[in-house]
Amino acid sequence: MSDFWQEDDSYKPVPLPHRADYSDVEMLERAETFYLLMKQRHTVRDFSTKPVPRAIIKKAILTAGTAPNGANMQPWHFAVLGEGPFRGTICEEAEKEEREFYAGRAGKAWLNALKPLGTNPEKPFLKSAPWLIVVFAERYGIGPGGEKIKNYYVPESVGIACGILVTALHNAGLATLTHTPSPMGFLNEICGRPENEKPMMIIVVGHPSDDATIPAEALHKKSLDQVASFLIGDV
Repeated sequence: MSDFWQEDDSYKPVPLPHRADYSDVEMLERAETFYLLMKQRHTVRDFSTKPVPRAIIKKAILTAGTAPNGANMQPWHFAVLGEGPFRGTICEEAEKEEREFYAGRAGKAWLNALKPLGTNPEKPFLKSAPWLIVVFAERYGIGPGGEKIKNYYVPESVGIACGILVTALHNAGLATLTHTPSPMGFLNEICGRPENEKPMMIIVVGHPSDDATIPAEALHKKSLDQVASFLIGDV
């Protein structure tokens, strides 16, 4: 062991505070139940104006904050917007970028890939859904003296947190949509976030409208054999 580790006393281990002790049968049952729950998750573009209590959003964000992350720097910030004038501004700015995207900036192959999903430059859900959660990645931290503090594995950490957030919201019974206008720099100004934070996505949250639909293409999921390979063992 290096001298660095021998001399360091900041590492203070504590006993594992939570431990599962399920049988193999129980674990499989829980895995199957959770799979069936998540199989019901669909990206929704048609949202109801039915309100969603703020407490649910708070709890889902706390859940997202349990995500594993590089060096426990937790390099994320969730800017939550309910009803208000900022929503119209976000919609206008996002649709402006989307019009350029669909006018050719995306490239022919990308646009062809989107055709079965029926997407277009219009994003009314940015105004109609009860909540928008703008996810920011903290590229570096700021110390008490204004010094930069390096964060590690930022995109990976924030990506995992976003996945957990979407899962938590679905578990609560809410519909979501992940929206990534590009570029997204306008979100820093609207949300009042500093330049060391980079907007990663907008998560639209609410109840689906009564006439909500999804593209048939979205029901097609790759099989286990297509997405996984088991290289050793047969347990």
